[in-house]
Amino acid sequence: MKRRVNILLTIVFLSLFSAAAFSQVKIGFWGDTIRKKKVEPIQSGLSSEQELVRLIGLNFPTPEIDYGGPSPKFWTIGLNDELIFSQVSLTHWAAGGSGSLAFNAYLNGMANYAKGKMFWDNRAQLGYGFVQSFDVGYRKSEDRIILDSKWGYQAYKKIYFSAFMNFKSQFSPGFDYNKNNEATMKSKFLAPGYLTVGLGMDWKPGNGKVFSLNFAPLTGSMVIVAADSALRVKYGNKYNRPIRWELGAQLKATFSKALTKDFKVASQLSLFSDYLGTPSNIVVYWDLQADYTLNKYFKASLRTNLIYDDKIKIASKEGHECPRVQFKEVFGLSFSYTIGTYKK
Repeated sequence: MKRRVNILLTIVFLSLFSAAAFSQVKIGFWGDTIRKKKVEPIQSGLSSEQELVRLIGLNFPTPEIDYGGPSPKFWTIGLNDELIFSQVSLTHWAAGGSGSLAFNAYLNGMANYAKGKMFWDNRAQLGYGFVQSFDVGYRKSEDRIILDSKWGYQAYKKIYFSAFMNFKSQFSPGFDYNKNNEATMKSKFLAPGYLTVGLGMDWKPGNGKVFSLNFAPLTGSMVIVAADSALRVKYGNKYNRPIRWELGAQLKATFSKALTKDFKVASQLSLFSDYLGTPSNIVVYWDLQADYTLNKYFKASLRTNLIYDDKIKIASKEGHECPRVQFKEVFGLSFSYTIGTYKK
């Protein structure tokens, strides 16, 4: 019975073999086709019928399964933090002075999405610092909350339709001190607070990572001063109005580049004209940050902030209030640690 089965299988496979041979362009299938492939010698343990099947199978292509490459990554996430600490202690110091402790912390995080013609950039900048003088007590030296979000869709080559949101405020109350060390509150959380949204166009020459220019002819801004009437007037609101609305145009330029391997510069300039107020009085915000890397964890950094807003009244030493240019500079040697892919 077994012998009959083997004979039957042999006849079937010979029939298949003959059909395949007949379909070959060359008559010498057994000589040419098999010869083109490296036919391995008969493996041990195979019967003649099994070996015949193996030889026939060599003439048919083996299907390949394409599992594809790694999944594309559309998100770029990074976090950069800086810690700056200093301490001064004086004992019987003839030249005079005051002992103090100083601390500054700065956090800059981003989460950017890009897919096809669309991008969505998000950034949070948080900073806080203080000086604890042994003579005059606690003084705040740095306090900022800045949240940015911008969405864009490609319109033509390097030009994108865009929509953006920006929020600015501070964490804790800030005070001004007179000669008698008496404090007067000048700011606190949401006093002031600025919420700005706008629609416009974004230009990103090159790869868009070094320079971008955004023009938003339709920009709405809400100025929040959640404090007493005196503080509201100081920031341009009416004494009985905690919120002031502005509608205007904004031009914003962003630059970020590593000038050398260890030296990086980032700058952001924002100009705003209020249609509802005096359009010729331009509100200016200019931030500059320069970093020089000393080694893997330590670097020297310089940050400056310049603000001019004619609605903000600042008193001189004589008590005369008028619009003035506000300028702040922070320099220090800092410990810095970066998580993820961070770009200034």
